[in-house]
Amino acid sequence: MMKPLRILISNDDGIFAPGIFSLAQSLREIGDVTVVAPDRQQSAVGHAITMHSPVRVHPFHVNGTMFGYAIDGTPADAVKFAVRNLMKDNPPDVLVSGINHGSNTAVNVIYSGTVSAATEGAILGIPSIAISLTTYDRPDFRYSAKFAQKLTKIVAEKGLPPGTLLNVNVPNVPEEEIQGVVVTRQGRSNWNDYYEKRLDPGKQEYYWLTGSLQVLDNDEDIDQIAINNKKVSITPIHYDLTNYSVLDTLKTWNLETLK
Repeated sequence: MMKPLRILISNDDGIFAPGIFSLAQSLREIGDVTVVAPDRQQSAVGHAITMHSPVRVHPFHVNGTMFGYAIDGTPADAVKFAVRNLMKDNPPDVLVSGINHGSNTAVNVIYSGTVSAATEGAILGIPSIAISLTTYDRPDFRYSAKFAQKLTKIVAEKGLPPGTLLNVNVPNVPEEEIQGVVVTRQGRSNWNDYYEKRLDPGKQEYYWLTGSLQVLDNDEDIDQIAINNKKVSITPIHYDLTNYSVLDTLKTWNLETLK
């Protein structure tokens, strides 16, 4: 008799977020789900981990039923704790981070706590998926949760190369309007952002980060372009940040003479 699929779920929007509820509900149809997620909003914290303060973990219940564990740390903390402590005797077969509220394409991948949770899973040798719904306005998680279930089964069956995770972005449109699924590259789009000066009720100055995304790509196999075309984007990414094309160039600089 086959053992049930062991699935670890985390996110960066916090354990209260509607996206993680939709994801857990869908994935519980195909396996045993363990949820470990931050106890508060942790978007854009990247791959930070907690080192100089204690990390506390508490059971989290919904309507009297155990849902998962809330951790007062980052998304990477949540995954590391789950794998190294909570599930050390029965490690997960696959990790799914999300469903994020907002896109994680192009430069957003660097900042994303959602992607970093999946990256931590990849570092720990677990086939991992980060999944995001590309909207901040009136999200409908139903199709993205259904898609996550299908993709999770495939990844659990086929596995992923060491150090590689899948970064998935789903358009926020009805299922019948989805135009397809495309394997994509991470785009070059970035943010034209700045800190806007504002005044609080006491007339004291403060600053709020704001801006708009500059789309710098045109190719259809780019993550942001796929989303614009109402297609699900799946980008294989890894945590090896070496720019191999520059290695030989640097070697011609005779940098060893700097010693």
